[in-house]
Formats: sequence, structure tokens, C-alpha cells
Amino acid sequence: MRKRCLFPLVLLAGLTAFSQPAGEPIPLVSEISLAGQLPGTVGKYWLQAGSDMFGRPIVVPVLLAKGSLPGPVLGLTAAIHGNELNGIPLIQELFASLDPTQLHGSVVAIPGMNPLGMQNDTRLFLDGEDLNRVFPGKSDGNNSQQMAYALGSKFLPGLDYHLDLHTASFGRINTLYARADLESEPLARMARSLGADIILHSKGEATAGARSDGTLRAMAASMGVHSLTLEMGNPQVYDRDMIARGLQGVRNLLITLGLLEGTPVTLGEALECERSYWVYTDAGGLLEVLPGLGQVLHKGDLIGVLKDPFGKVLARYSAPEDGVVIGLSTNPAAISGSRILHLGILRKAGRP
Repeated sequence: MRKRCLFPLVLLAGLTAFSQPAGEPIPLVSEISLAGQLPGTVGKYWLQAGSDMFGRPIVVPVLLAKGSLPGPVLGLTAAIHGNELNGIPLIQELFASLDPTQLHGSVVAIPGMNPLGMQNDTRLFLDGEDLNRVFPGKSDGNNSQQMAYALGSKFLPGLDYHLDLHTASFGRINTLYARADLESEPLARMARSLGADIILHSKGEATAGARSDGTLRAMAASMGVHSLTLEMGNPQVYDRDMIARGLQGVRNLLITLGLLEGTPVTLGEALECERSYWVYTDAGGLLEVLPGLGQVLHKGDLIGVLKDPFGKVLARYSAPEDGVVIGLSTNPAAISGSRILHLGILRKAGRP
């Protein structure tokens, strides 16, 4: 069994707590602790992940439900891209419904991994870098590298499982879909419990000798944590349908992993894709994307029409092969090389 690293709960000298608007003091900590919290309780913390130009802490919120009964540790993260917000209310509503006295194990969550991106309405970190492409980061690196290092090194140790909650980015929309290594039995089981429309086979970490993709999921996998991603709809909004579906899927996940007793709710069987890619325009113009999310396409089906400002058709785009629409562009203003749709290639019958 993999040994867990349980950090001590360390209150920062001189900065012991922040107050919420309602006056509830929230402890400010430098590390996340399972050992430092009583069984059968839910804790709220501000975790320091850096400091700003005035020397004040840059913090992320942490929720920790420690069960009364022994079991695995599940981590949940949301908004590592600052405009991908649907995972935040999912985590809030999950914790509001959890009874830690009935929990086998623990759930630890960060509902807001990129606070500087969130306050600036951008998916990127303050230095313009994609925070989910620089993990594991560097303790002595640039802005985003130090943030990634702090988040990864303080959150991931001690986890057995991890679910990273995302949405599409600006100008795009997504189905409810999971990315997981389907060659891993635990990850395949986790992905299939979520009630997603589509499951995309994705390793989530580099093969031996290859370069990591820099994601939090890749860092988790390198540490022996079973990690997968759930994409939940659209950016910069609270999509209540996606939140409700995602929340039921996460409750199923807790049952599947043994953290809660019960029977998972039947949510339908996902289409499984062995790979995927984006289809792009080869010219600029005003783009109309024709298929809907989750639509199954056949090779040659019309997927987009590009027009000039006067309405003249410049190009028509067709599906290059059979597949399913995982996501698509919603922005008609397209320069050459703009995204049309994200095409998933379905797994063939009998293929492992």
C-alpha cells in the first residue's frame, strides 16, 4: 500500500485567520492536514500559496471533510483556469450535503485553484501562463511555476484519488465529458461512474522518457494518485444543468470508491472515444458551426460554413472521419486556423 504523507496543520505566525463577511473566522494555514482535524467533522481553511506585492498571502479556499470511518482520500479541484467556474458550486453543494459521521475516508477540495485568474475574468494566471501547463512547477521559478509548485506540493500528497473539474474556455462549449486513462481499471471505473455524455481515453501523463504535459492530472499520476478530469459545459457562468449532473456524478463516484454507502444512481452509458482532435478553418471569415454537442457525425457531414462580411460563402467544412462532437466553437469571428469543433473518434468494438 502506498504510504500517505499527512502534513501538519501549521497556522502562520501573525496571520492566524481571515474573517468572512458574515464574521466566521477561517484559519489561515501553510499546509493541508488530515491528521490535524477531528474525525466526523468538516473544516474550512485558507491555504497560502504565495504572497502579493504587499507581502499579503495569496490564498485558496480549502474544504476538508474527515470521515468517522477509515477509507480512501478523494481530492476535488475547480477553476484551475480562472474562467471555468461550474466546479465551484458543485463542490459547495457536495459539502453542504455530506455527513462526515457517515463518511468512510476523507474528501478534500479546493473550489478556486486560480484566484488571480478568477478575479481578472481570465483562464490564465496573472503572468499570462496557463497554470495547468506548468505542473509540477518550481519552488524558485516564475509566478505561475511557484503557484503550481505550491498547489501541487501542498494538495496532492495524501490523496488516493483526484477529480479535476473544468469547463470549456471562452468562445467554446463542451458536453459533459471525462478524460481518463481507460487502460487503468480504477480510472475507467471512476470515469464510468460520473454519468458523462462522453469518456475520452487520455493518459494524462507522459509515457516513460517523454515530457509531461504539465497538467495537475499528470503531476497527480506521477505521484501514484488516480486522477481524471471532468469537463462541465461553458465558461464564466453557473450552468445549473451541468452543475446538477456533475454533482450526481460525483456522488456516484463517492459510492463507487467506497467513501459513501449506497447504490450509484443509473445515469446512462457514455460514448467512449479512443482519441480526439480539433478541426480548424484554413481561412478567415464569419463561421457558422452546424452540428450540436454530442452529435454523432459521419465522414463528409457538413460541419461548418465560412462567409465573408457580405454573405458570400468562402468555404464549407466537412467531418474528416466518423466521430462525435465533444465540443465546438461558438465564436463566429474566425481568422485562419480557428477552431470549428472537437471531434472524438469512437472506440471500435473489441478494441481494448
